Amino acid sequence: MEISKLYRKRFIPAECILLKDDIIVKQDEEVLITKWNTLNPKAEFSHGSSCYFMKEGLKVSKIYRHDGSLLRWYCDIVDFSYDAENCTLTVIDLLADVIIYPDGRMKVVDLDELAEAAEENLITKEQMISCLHSLNHLLSLIYRDKFDRLQAYLDNLGL
Repeated sequence: MEISKLYRKRFIPAECILLKDDIIVKQDEEVLITKWNTLNPKAEFSHGSSCYFMKEGLKVSKIYRHDGSLLRWYCDIVDFSYDAENCTLTVIDLLADVIIYPDGRMKVVDLDELAEAAEENLITKEQMISCLHSLNHLLSLIYRDKFDRLQAYLDNLGL
């Protein structure tokens, strides 16, 4: 799979954005790794890197403060749509997220948005099921102290 353009699609708010400034560092059948600066300036952070796990429905991002220190890991539950003819990948945010802080604290967030999207038929039943399976897989890794397996993809590249 060759990717030349990367899009981020959200249900809430409804948008599909070309991630034109993201730099693809690595891509193969299992992962896509990017580094990026924020699309809109943020007080809390300025840049990061992301690893998209194509088969697991996960996007794991390492987010940095302006001074280069690690702010947090942010894990999106996602789906993918690949257009081979145009070499484009659309990453569909399935709303549920997990935040992991350097001190080990963890939060599961945006489940209310997931419920709202289901109530308003913004997502399909299949997407909801996929989201819950991927979220369960991610939480199982975290609870068994195996999140480092996902972190390693970015850490091993110095990102």
